[in-house]
Amino acid sequence: MRQTMHGLLYGGVVLAAVAVAYVFTRDRTPSPATAAHQHGAAVSADSDVPRSVTLVPDEARRIGVTYAVATRGPLEKEVRTVGQVAYDETRLRAISPKIDGWVERLFVDATGQPVAAGQPLLTIYSPMLVSAQEELLLAKRLQSAVAAGSADARSGAADLLASAHRRLAYWDVPESEIADVERSGRVRKALTLRSPVGGYVLEKNVVAGQKIMAGEPIYRVADLSTVWVEGAVFEQDIAGVRVGQAVHADFQALPGEHRMGRIAYVYPTLDADTRTVKVRVVLPNPGLRLKPGMYATIRIVGATRADVLTVPSDAVLSTGERSIVFVREASGALAPREVALGESADHRVEVLRGLAAGETIVASATFLIDAESNLAKSLGGMGDMPGMEVGAPPTPLPMTSPRTTPPATPARKE
Repeated sequence: MRQTMHGLLYGGVVLAAVAVAYVFTRDRTPSPATAAHQHGAAVSADSDVPRSVTLVPDEARRIGVTYAVATRGPLEKEVRTVGQVAYDETRLRAISPKIDGWVERLFVDATGQPVAAGQPLLTIYSPMLVSAQEELLLAKRLQSAVAAGSADARSGAADLLASAHRRLAYWDVPESEIADVERSGRVRKALTLRSPVGGYVLEKNVVAGQKIMAGEPIYRVADLSTVWVEGAVFEQDIAGVRVGQAVHADFQALPGEHRMGRIAYVYPTLDADTRTVKVRVVLPNPGLRLKPGMYATIRIVGATRADVLTVPSDAVLSTGERSIVFVREASGALAPREVALGESADHRVEVLRGLAAGETIVASATFLIDAESNLAKSLGGMGDMPGMEVGAPPTPLPMTSPRTTPPATPARKE
């Protein structure tokens, strides 16, 4: 019985509090002076877009607000993407011996070492080379022996000598080495192999004393006087990319060093994971400043349109569902306006509709203005609710908690 009485008393107090709150708030209307934001944000009760914002000059300077004018003029279509410096594959060379043997001495003994065409790489001992030298000297002696003989004998001896000479040459023994063997008449244990190309050693798979096999790559050399820059173009942009287009290239590792080139090749396949197509730009590399593996930003220049309405890219606030700019009205208020965008290039973006040439817009601190505007909208929306005016909070009504009210004592029956 006591618990039932407490429940009825608690419910009565709550109903009484709701009734009093309704009486005190039903006729109140939000005051414009108190519902507006302290920085002068104008409100409108039925709008889902950000509200207009009015900033005094000191506030604008403090948060870094600058302005720009929507202008008409030429706009180059541009595709911007990232790329990476790579080796020119046409200038890569694997150096492999054509005979089996043992490395007696190594002249190029470090990865990264520069080599010139014709520079000695190593000396090699090979039984095959020893046999070929012996055949060469035998043919040389035979030629001397038949010098006074018949024409057929002289021709046959000359053919044997030329055959022995070719055999050594086909094994990449230098002409100077062959000539020295012929001149001295001595078989040399080890002969020198030289680099057929110039460049830088990317890989070295040989050490002194090692046995090497015919066809085994012992060096990989790259000529870095020319490099490739390979970029990834998104699927939606590939229609505007073609061989021969001019390309601007900038590199994180080389600030201020701008390079120009042209697209040399558009790859025929699309990466299914990234939805991109690779393009190749060939760039000269004086001083070897561009190093394979460097990141690059490349801008592919397309056709130029003569009369396009544009604004700075930083002036546009993209929410994912809409694009908004803040227009400065005659009263000084910054009013949000939804715009439709087109192509972009060189830090400017095309405006298809929603803005007129000559209108002044916020060019920087757009996010701060948007935050101010949305704060005004939130406060304005709360001010429209009964009892939620944005201003000084109403004085709370005195009310006694039902838990502190002593229960009534039932009358004693006589």
